[in-house]
Amino acid sequence: MTANRLEIIQQMLAQKPNDTFLLYGLANEYKNTGDLPRAIEIYNQLLEGNPDYVAAYYHCGQAQEKAGNEEAAAAVYDKGIAVARRLGDAHALSELQAARDILG
Repeated sequence: MTANRLEIIQQMLAQKPNDTFLLYGLANEYKNTGDLPRAIEIYNQLLEGNPDYVAAYYHCGQAQEKAGNEEAAAAVYDKGIAVARRLGDAHALSELQAARDILG
């Protein structure tokens, strides 16, 4: 089923290559299948085009952690925390701060 989801999202992205929600879904699918480098690449692409997509910071940080990149994860969480504060997104802020605190 995951391969089908990947294929479907990729087909949809061919129609709308900069669709933030589709990029987020694609990155999550790559993360879920264990293709962490590809997931991180897509999260970074998404955040470059839409730096206010606050949920992507958490998931990108998680992918960085799973890939063993703790410094990169900390940097992503820190950026996400700043964005969540600026946007007034208390829920995202608490999740990002908790992830950052656990990381150390």
